[in-house]
Amino acid sequence: MENIFYENIILIPAVTFLFSVILKGLIIKASSNKWSLERALWSWGMPSVHSSVVVSLATAFALKFGVSSDMFAIVMWFTVIIIYDAINVRYEAWLHAKMINERLWEKKLKESLWHLPSEAFAGSVLGIFVALVLFYV
Repeated sequence: MENIFYENIILIPAVTFLFSVILKGLIIKASSNKWSLERALWSWGMPSVHSSVVVSLATAFALKFGVSSDMFAIVMWFTVIIIYDAINVRYEAWLHAKMINERLWEKKLKESLWHLPSEAFAGSVLGIFVALVLFYV
């Protein structure tokens, strides 16, 4: 029997994206007692949707093609760059936005830009979990 997710590998990060956004929305609802799709789609917060999506793709490539394949190597480096950006580069952008907003005495620039390492880690674990579950469906 064919596995539709691994025959159409693009479905794995798509399912992971939806699951991550729903989970983030539930966490926001639990902490603030308000449901907000807009906040669930924010580019920061727990779990990191960036990390979950790219890690699910890397896990899917590892399962389908093997960890010694060129395909996995490419996706793995892409994953490292995305997670690095989500934690570090966007942290620096946040610092710049915060400083500019303080100098202007108003919030013109978006300051919610970056992920904590724990958010990226949780997203990564979620990505591995979803890819594994879909592999064995």
